[in-house]
Amino acid sequence: MKTTAYRQNIRPSDPDAISEIVKGSGFFSAAEEALARELAEEKLEQGEKSSYQFLFAEEDGLVVGYTCCGLIPATAGSYDLYWIAVAQSLRGGGTGSRLLEKTEEMVRNQGGRKIYAETSSRPQYKPTRHFYEKCGYVPEAFLRDFYSPGDSKIIYAKTLI
Repeated sequence: MKTTAYRQNIRPSDPDAISEIVKGSGFFSAAEEALARELAEEKLEQGEKSSYQFLFAEEDGLVVGYTCCGLIPATAGSYDLYWIAVAQSLRGGGTGSRLLEKTEEMVRNQGGRKIYAETSSRPQYKPTRHFYEKCGYVPEAFLRDFYSPGDSKIIYAKTLI
């Protein structure tokens, strides 16, 4: 069994790793893949000035999963979970759950009290919805036809304190 290490600092090689993980999932459009990379590049360029926070999971020095989150402006401790993605070969093995737990701990340590995650209502995203629910998230909003006709946004939330 491999040991997983976690780190928050972003490295120049991380945008490439993020692209590979997100593209390999088969869930995201080209525009979404580009956005995932763009957020990492912004963090590299802006450092602490960027509102995006990352947590990387590594095995044998290779990034196998990551999260990207951030404090929602003008809130008292509400955070958005923008991304959580795990290498296709590790899905279903607990890497994502552990990564999410570590992200929640990171947010809690910064005074975060609630974390929000959004996903699609399309059948393809049923495993994602199940994942959030298994991790203690509850659906709080359903925005009909948000992404496109027949593709609604579901916003999940979890209280951390």
